[in-house]
Amino acid sequence: QVQLAESGGGLVQSGGSLRLSCAASGFTFSSSYMTWARQAPGKGPEWVAQISDDGARITYADSVKGRFTASRDNAKNTLYLQMNSLKPEDTALYFCAKGIGNPTYLPFRGQGTQVTVSS
Repeated sequence: QVQLAESGGGLVQSGGSLRLSCAASGFTFSSSYMTWARQAPGKGPEWVAQISDDGARITYADSVKGRFTASRDNAKNTLYLQMNSLKPEDTALYFCAKGIGNPTYLPFRGQGTQVTVSS
C-alpha cells in the first residue's frame, strides 16, 4: 500500500532553515508527480510545491517562492523540501502527497511533520 513518511520538522527561529524529507513506498515513485503541502491551525491545507516525476518541473506557491526548494531522489524514493528564510507564518504541519492538485482531495498523504517558526 502507499506509504509516505515525513521527517525533519522542528522549532526554528525566524530566518532559519529546515530540510524536510518524505520517504515513499508502495508505489512507483519515479512515475509519480508529488506535492508538498502544509496546514496551519484552523486553516485548510494549501499546496507549497508540486514536482514532476523526473524533478525537472517544479511549481511553487507565491508565498514560498524564492525561499523553498523542492527536489527528489528517485533512486532513494525520497522527496525533499529545503526551507530557507523561514517566517512565523510558515508555521504549519507539512506533509507530502502523491499526485498534484488541491491537497484536500489528494487521496494519499503522509502524517506530516510539524514546523514551528518563532519570531
